[in-house]
Amino acid sequence: MNAMSAILLCDDLMFTSRITGTARDLGLLVTPARTPAAVLELAGRQTPRCVIVDIATAGRDLSNLVGLLNELSPPPRVVAYGSHVDTASLQAARTAGCDPVLPRSKFVQVLPSELPRWLGDEKENERRR
Repeated sequence: MNAMSAILLCDDLMFTSRITGTARDLGLLVTPARTPAAVLELAGRQTPRCVIVDIATAGRDLSNLVGLLNELSPPPRVVAYGSHVDTASLQAARTAGCDPVLPRSKFVQVLPSELPRWLGDEKENERRR
């Protein structure tokens, strides 16, 4: 497994701790970043298998961020989550190429079971594309 398997874009420290703690409990590494620029800097050092995006943190930069991540080789899976009431932002994340895109409550519910799959090997991610 890569030293850095995933990057988390989230500026909510409590939620970041919850996600990175879940990853640690599963023996996985999720490296937090608080801005899209920080995600790109980390990804430039070592391509992650997955980038998890808080849609609210990404804001208007989401589509550009996903486009730049897709230029990496191999491109990482981009998972996004956001407020269930902000359906326009959830749809914008889908349009940008995030897969899956989940309401925050569903994301929390599936995180322990799905995180290992999201951090699957490059061949799995290539088949997905």
